[in-house]
Amino acid sequence: MLERLAVDVAVMAVLGLGAYKARALDKKGSLAAALIGLAVVELGGLYPFLAMLTFVVLGVVATKYRFSEKIKLGVAQGGNGIRSWGNVLGNGLPAVIFLALEYVAHRDVFWAASFAAIATANGDTLASELGKVFGRKPRLITNLRPARAGTNGAVSLAGEFFALLGVFIIALFSLPLTSHDVLMLVSVVVGGWVGVNIDSLIGATLENRGITDNNSTNFLASLFGGLIGAVVFYILT
Repeated sequence: MLERLAVDVAVMAVLGLGAYKARALDKKGSLAAALIGLAVVELGGLYPFLAMLTFVVLGVVATKYRFSEKIKLGVAQGGNGIRSWGNVLGNGLPAVIFLALEYVAHRDVFWAASFAAIATANGDTLASELGKVFGRKPRLITNLRPARAGTNGAVSLAGEFFALLGVFIIALFSLPLTSHDVLMLVSVVVGGWVGVNIDSLIGATLENRGITDNNSTNFLASLFGGLIGAVVFYILT
């Protein structure tokens, strides 16, 4: 037990350092990512960790993709694309909460919640970063009025496509953990995709009014995405 924990700590430290060296996270962000990763692997094991790692890798790639073009458009991620601890906790903490519940209860419904929360974070990041580049004629989710790319709450067909792709990729990691593979896949995809759009809705309302910021918006969206995934799984089973 202690040997495994020591190995996991070492692996997370290396990955955190790698994220810092790759200029994906700052020092506090790298530390937070290492702690979140450790919590995920200790509570959920290999597959949730691989899902979270996939989210991180895809998020970095999507953020860096055509970054100079995003700068010219004024929609590039702040801090030259380098994220900090607030972003890490906003995206990762909901999954840790659901994994802790699964660790105690040993119920598939919490697997659905955990992976739907990660799927929300992944889908939102891909929709945001790639939608800014490929999206045409974005519109506010609240009233469908035309909006500038990068506006809080703006959605586009391209963004929705990348959101769906992002949540589907994460959903695949949940399949080895349940005998209800089709139901789990549907639950995670639905929860994650709805969670992404909840993020846009919160952004267009609460965030634009200064009630939430990007990190708390991400946290709430992933939390709701996870809850929706759990509800869908519960209903279907």
